[in-house]
Amino acid sequence: MTFGATPPPSPRPPRSRARRFAPLGIAAWMVLEIWLLTVVGGATNGLTVFLLLLAGVLVGGAVIKRAGRRAWRNLTGALQTGGAPEAPRETGSGGTGNTLPMLGGLLLIVPGLLSDVLGLLCLFPPTGRLILRGADKLLTRSGSFTPGSFGDVYQQARMHRPDGKVVQGQVIHPDEPPAARRQDPPLTR
Repeated sequence: MTFGATPPPSPRPPRSRARRFAPLGIAAWMVLEIWLLTVVGGATNGLTVFLLLLAGVLVGGAVIKRAGRRAWRNLTGALQTGGAPEAPRETGSGGTGNTLPMLGGLLLIVPGLLSDVLGLLCLFPPTGRLILRGADKLLTRSGSFTPGSFGDVYQQARMHRPDGKVVQGQVIHPDEPPAARRQDPPLTR
């Protein structure tokens, strides 16, 4: 038996189609945004394009700030009452909770007219519900996610490690008194 030997490299799993074409899609999106800005700039003037982009940044920042305050109020209210934070309700904001307003605000901040349109679609409740429904269908159809919310997926990912290793730990029950601390003998050399 030899010590310090490195194990043979494991073969890399094949890249998914989405990971393979994502950089190409992002590059095409950027080219489309720049082309659209030049078309609008040519039809109007540069000041109009600048004001449109500035308005997108200001409105997007206000939307993100409002959604963040709502999430913070939800969290502090839950901590004061001792419960868990509320899950997004189906009523109010079109059932989008804080996720789509945050995404819409972020898309408004990103420079570009197409991203501004998508950001506004995320903020409008009927189209927000359609976006959520489509994303839910896409994620549940892929087979790698279980039906439910992203919280369920996150919990499932935390519980099962991909390498199959078990992490040792200790379960602490709030009803039981704490166990006595273990005292190790001093080390002697």
